[in-house]
Amino acid sequence: MSGPLLKVENLTKHYPLSAGILKKSIPVVRAVEDVSFSVEAGETLCIVGESGCGKSTVARLLMRLVEPTSGRVLIDGTDLAGVRKQGLRAYRRRMQMVFQDPYSSLNPRLTAGQIITEPVENFERLTRKQRQALAADLLKKVGLAPEIMHRLPSELSGGQRQRLGIARALSLKPSLIILDEAVSALDVSVQAQVLNLLMDLQQQMGIAFVFISHDLGVVEHIGKRVAVMYLGRIVELAPSEALFAEPIHPYTEALIAAAPVPDPTRVRLEAPVDGEVPSAVNPPSGCAFHPRCPLAINRCRVEIPPLVPIADGRVVACHVRAPEAITAQPGASPNTLPDPLVVSEALSSDRSSRLHG
Repeated sequence: MSGPLLKVENLTKHYPLSAGILKKSIPVVRAVEDVSFSVEAGETLCIVGESGCGKSTVARLLMRLVEPTSGRVLIDGTDLAGVRKQGLRAYRRRMQMVFQDPYSSLNPRLTAGQIITEPVENFERLTRKQRQALAADLLKKVGLAPEIMHRLPSELSGGQRQRLGIARALSLKPSLIILDEAVSALDVSVQAQVLNLLMDLQQQMGIAFVFISHDLGVVEHIGKRVAVMYLGRIVELAPSEALFAEPIHPYTEALIAAAPVPDPTRVRLEAPVDGEVPSAVNPPSGCAFHPRCPLAINRCRVEIPPLVPIADGRVVACHVRAPEAITAQPGASPNTLPDPLVVSEALSSDRSSRLHG
């Protein structure tokens, strides 16, 4: 089927809070606001941002573990919100998830082999020989010895548990796997092993990944495209190489500038950000980043910036870095991308004035 494997349109999730006995006015936590993106078959899309920006809520919405307030999640063009209980089972096979904590996401009473085969047995009957063959094959795929199938999770290391979680996700041969901070609880050496494993499996099996992380080093290593979230909204979405080489949104620039750089000769952009992340219950008017943004103008305080196309296949929501005057050339239609040279010159001029003036 043509078109993206996964398409997310204007996804929004609000969590109402109790306001006392009378409940005259019920405030809401605006966890996710108007999020849109797509993922092609075999692609890795990374979602990054500070803690509390809505990354994990997006993951749960994609898996339909929670219902959206509004918006749509489409798999091969089918809106999951309109799929009822029995029909949803078929889509469960196509979408799996690897959770953040390898210590609590596995059933401590089941052996590794049972953990791997349990999802399959929800859909079809397996003989004992088939279960053992399936468990052994998937354990080999994730770099574990087949003998481990007889061990409990408590007998495995953190890296082995996370590999086991990946094997469980692979057991149903999904088209898409959501990885929510899947390597953040692991040692750095084990992280590298698991990341390389995921990339090898993607190449062999053509699986698409939505990889959620706060670690920009990991994202740069594994991601094809990167979506940057701030307070429930996507503020920039771009190919990984372009985003790390030349971030456009001030928040993206601040994230990259704050990340540790192992090369002492590498020049880092100065992007100071003051203050705390605003409350999702009472977000600022206009651009949510404007109270912390060194480039904020009056328009940022009153008008929410839309995501607009720039060049290199990226979209940005910023009144300063991506205003209509830059993104839309004179005489061009709204759907026409601007000349990359025009955008590059405008951004270079802006950075030069901040770094040297």
